[in-house]
Amino acid sequence: MRRAAEMGQRRRQLKQWSGIMKGMIGKLIIAAIVLVICTFSLFTSRSTIRSTTRTEINTEDLWQTAPSDGWRPSSAPRSDWPPPPSKTNGYLRVRCNGGLNQQRTAICNAVLAARIMNATLVLPELDANSFWHDDSGFQGIYDVEHFIRTLRYDVRIVESVPEIHKNGKTKKMKTFQMNPPRDAPISWYTTTALEKMKEHGAIYLTPFSHRLAEEIDNAEYQRLRCRVNYHALRFKRHIMELSHAIVNRLRAQGRFMAIHLRFEMDMLSFAGCFDIFSPKEQKELKEYREKNFAPKKLVYDERRAIGKCPLTPEEVGLVLRAMGFDNSTRIYLAAGDLYGGERFMKPFRSLFPHLENHSTVDTSGQLKKNTRGMLGSAVDYMVCLLADIFMPTYDGPSNFANNLLGHRLYYGFRTIIRPDRKALAPIFIDREKGRSAGFEEAVRSVMAKTSFGGPHKRISPESFYTNSWPECFCQMSAKNPANKCPPENNMETLHSRLQSEGLSDFSATESNLTVSKR
Repeated sequence: MRRAAEMGQRRRQLKQWSGIMKGMIGKLIIAAIVLVICTFSLFTSRSTIRSTTRTEINTEDLWQTAPSDGWRPSSAPRSDWPPPPSKTNGYLRVRCNGGLNQQRTAICNAVLAARIMNATLVLPELDANSFWHDDSGFQGIYDVEHFIRTLRYDVRIVESVPEIHKNGKTKKMKTFQMNPPRDAPISWYTTTALEKMKEHGAIYLTPFSHRLAEEIDNAEYQRLRCRVNYHALRFKRHIMELSHAIVNRLRAQGRFMAIHLRFEMDMLSFAGCFDIFSPKEQKELKEYREKNFAPKKLVYDERRAIGKCPLTPEEVGLVLRAMGFDNSTRIYLAAGDLYGGERFMKPFRSLFPHLENHSTVDTSGQLKKNTRGMLGSAVDYMVCLLADIFMPTYDGPSNFANNLLGHRLYYGFRTIIRPDRKALAPIFIDREKGRSAGFEEAVRSVMAKTSFGGPHKRISPESFYTNSWPECFCQMSAKNPANKCPPENNMETLHSRLQSEGLSDFSATESNLTVSKR
């Protein structure tokens, strides 16, 4: 009996162990299946990631304009836009400081400020600063008659403050001088500035650079800025003729790319990028910085790692070569004096030997007499605007590059190659340390993520002058009514309103507010 009981107990234990073993085997099988599935999924996802991040760039496509997605430039008013009244609140004078392109932005802001205050704008003054040594003034650079005529629906403009007659004497009206706050809101102009204008009859805003907020929640005001920037501000005839002559000479040999090579003393000093230079050059850069910029501790390695240094000429060449451009590519360089001279240019020239600048292409000799003046900057601006491809190497505080990016976008989404310096920095740093495997593929992966000049959302700190989409663009077949193109007779309507109030000084021309088709 006892033995039978023990045998029964052993059988029950064997059954229990058998059940446990079956359960464990089952769980192990399930775990194995799950592991196989997860491994397969992980492999698949990694393969997918590789296939989506490994992108190729077709350089032939870049010689064409970027895809527009049905958008086209349009800065004509789309809502009720009354003409400037015959009686205004006074006269607005401004002095636009900085270089040519900083002044260009200031002129756009001045026109908008005059519209906001219902003021008569006195032709903006251009500062003949110590860098340019150029006193050409507005009349020497821009077509004044075209400027006034194009903006006749928006503001009243006069060439100078009027004279007043008092006690038998004739003299210029005095203007009350004011220093507007930086990025002042519209409310400052409709209160503080307007109050002084009504009190004195005329105000003088100086200095006038970045003195009106860029982001304004009024699409019509933003479109007025575009009308000024892309339609009213036209260089004088001799500048336009010289620019087109240079472009025609370049095009006679085929398509060409323009590069704004911002490897100059002022920008390198501003950025704090000293370590790649000789001790003597470093000392010169640091002295320039102490003299011209606010004190700030700048560590080169840190600045370089976050993309705050301008690309060197060699880095520019390596980016282009990685993208697929070969040594037959023709390049127009828009740049001042490159710091460090030929030793920095030599690697770039070895990659791309077909280099030109306005001095080598200009056969008239006009630019040699004025290499640092506004004429040279204006010609470079026009050549870069008309080039098949434009590449800025440093678009931080560079007004030249930022304005051109916006103008080329408005001019029909003309291709832009805009290096992401922050994303490229670790790739170049690895290369310098001898870790060059996969260098070109890594560069291509970064560059493929850029917009190449197509419509894209403006995200701070990108400037309105760099990207005026969507305010200054429209769609013929828009789903959103706000994006619909204005009627074709929009300009005729505005002209009729101007005539009905007896304010028309010039004959209307439809071309003033339309972009010429390519």
